[in-house]
Amino acid sequence: MTTTVVIGGGITGLSTLYYLQKEKNANNLDMQLVLVEADDKLGGKISTYSDGEFTMETGADSIVARKANVVPFLEELGISDQVVYNATGISYIYTEDGLKKIPAEAVFGIPASIQSLVQSELISAEGKVEALKDFYTVNESFTVNDSLGLFLEAFLGKELVQKQVAPVVSGVYSGELNDLTIASTFPFLLEYKNKYGSIIKGLSENKHLYLGAANKKFISFKKGMSFLIDRMEQMLKNDTHIYKGVKAESIAKKDGHYTVALADGRMIEADYVVLSNNSSQAQELLEDQDLAKDFEQLQTKSLISIYLGFDVPDRQLPSDGTGFISTKESDVLCDACTWTSRKWEHTSSNRRLLLRLFYKSSNPEYARLIRMSEEELTKVALSDIAKSLGMNVEPVTSEVTKWHENMPNYHLKHRQIVSRLEQKFEQSYPNVLLAGCSYYGVGIPDCIANGEKTARVIVERFMKS
Repeated sequence: MTTTVVIGGGITGLSTLYYLQKEKNANNLDMQLVLVEADDKLGGKISTYSDGEFTMETGADSIVARKANVVPFLEELGISDQVVYNATGISYIYTEDGLKKIPAEAVFGIPASIQSLVQSELISAEGKVEALKDFYTVNESFTVNDSLGLFLEAFLGKELVQKQVAPVVSGVYSGELNDLTIASTFPFLLEYKNKYGSIIKGLSENKHLYLGAANKKFISFKKGMSFLIDRMEQMLKNDTHIYKGVKAESIAKKDGHYTVALADGRMIEADYVVLSNNSSQAQELLEDQDLAKDFEQLQTKSLISIYLGFDVPDRQLPSDGTGFISTKESDVLCDACTWTSRKWEHTSSNRRLLLRLFYKSSNPEYARLIRMSEEELTKVALSDIAKSLGMNVEPVTSEVTKWHENMPNYHLKHRQIVSRLEQKFEQSYPNVLLAGCSYYGVGIPDCIANGEKTARVIVERFMKS
């Protein structure tokens, strides 16, 4: 019997085990599966917290619906009937002049039609004219490994990118546009530019992929995102040895196999090891100076999430909105504010107001904010709400979560570094595999797909051995 140990019980680790279990049962494979998670519960950055009528996601709040692997995966798990979609509505950008609507026909702030460009409240007439060069300039040099920011500015102009696109994309990827590669964010934009001669035209021709289904772009569950994790744990528990609340401390290689040492003194002998924890934890497990040089070049960002629930009706907010992203020039400290009870009806059973504010490490005030207590951070959030929404109301509940240096940031050399690590692992640690958002994609669908790919690699090697 061979043993596969997965370290890290987030969505990638769970997906890896799910697909391994599926292959094991379908092909009657003689394989033992083990999961090691340092936390007392599984899920990683997926964690649902409830307080009275309010449901709050301390990490990821949804799954992107358009990814092809999502619906089949949820159907396999038998939880499609528990799915809920985001309410439709307009997103805003909060500027020094107040709330301004992001045009409805826009993908991450990028116009998906001429009409969308014309209707923008965020861009001057000169900026709109400059963006039209997208229709007559040709891409002669940009590849997927180039800067997303420089690529967009080259064809859409600086004003549109900085005022309308950058706030949205930076909010999703926790990084500056010029430091993000096209490959790690939106490779389809380069494909559209090359195929249609225009980014805007490409989005227009394919807008059914991004703006279809009545704008229902995101998926959650009636009981919150942790329902997905609970379901996966339930499906794994009969075939997988699950160790929760115990940290993996080291991995030692011996005679083509590996010994995983746990903090409680247990030793697990393994043929395959999957490192689906974050990159700094993976580095600590191996204590290999040659690998450390590459691991240390991977970058992370940080985030503070603050939920505030109020005993006031949700309808006090603008009727057509679901939240805002703030610009650097505005008078608030938060980078974004989701009107959670408006966007997700299941998060407030009595339709009371629930807001979520985000403070990123790229924020000039972050160093000061991260040192604050939960009470102090709550006061900052209330001040931001007063300025942006004109509300001066005390909350009835709050939840503060600090994700410090725990959010992957795919800079321009990210893919090269991961490629080097893969080669070094193949040479020095065969059958120890990297997996997860530290390397291969931050979205939940990407993590599920990475888990499936990792499982396939292990099964193929197993069948050949």
